[in-house]
Amino acid sequence: MAVSSPDLKAFLLATPFFGGLSDASLDRLISMLVERRFDAGATIVAEGEPGRSMFIVLSGELVVSKLGEAGRSIRMSGLEPGDFFGEMTLIEMQNRSATVVAESETVLYELTAGNLYSYYKADIHGYVIVMQNINRELCRRLRRADRRIAELIHGQ
Repeated sequence: MAVSSPDLKAFLLATPFFGGLSDASLDRLISMLVERRFDAGATIVAEGEPGRSMFIVLSGELVVSKLGEAGRSIRMSGLEPGDFFGEMTLIEMQNRSATVVAESETVLYELTAGNLYSYYKADIHGYVIVMQNINRELCRRLRRADRRIAELIHGQ
């Protein structure tokens, strides 16, 4: 179901994904979101599966994990309200890079690749801002990963 409400709009404006959008651009993008609800323990996306959408976390807590040697699940990070995930598959059109599981009841808003393309055609300026926002978040994640790798190497 597509969504729209003043509370949702205020929440989304406070997230890194929607920063800098005009009111009209934000309304257009919000109209493309679909609400998804998951119970605790539900797998939202699985590493290696095809992906054609991303998600913004409205409520709940989620765990991001990757498969290690011998199929062991390795916790990579946690997600909470305001975070987003799945954007990599929209940019590089590769399979999911990690598994995301709901730790509690969770409400997400899904943006599909098709809707993102429609947004691009309807509002190129807004689309560029969204892509910049995604890239900024990816850079922040890369910096955190670099820091963690450096700490692991230094600790040896």
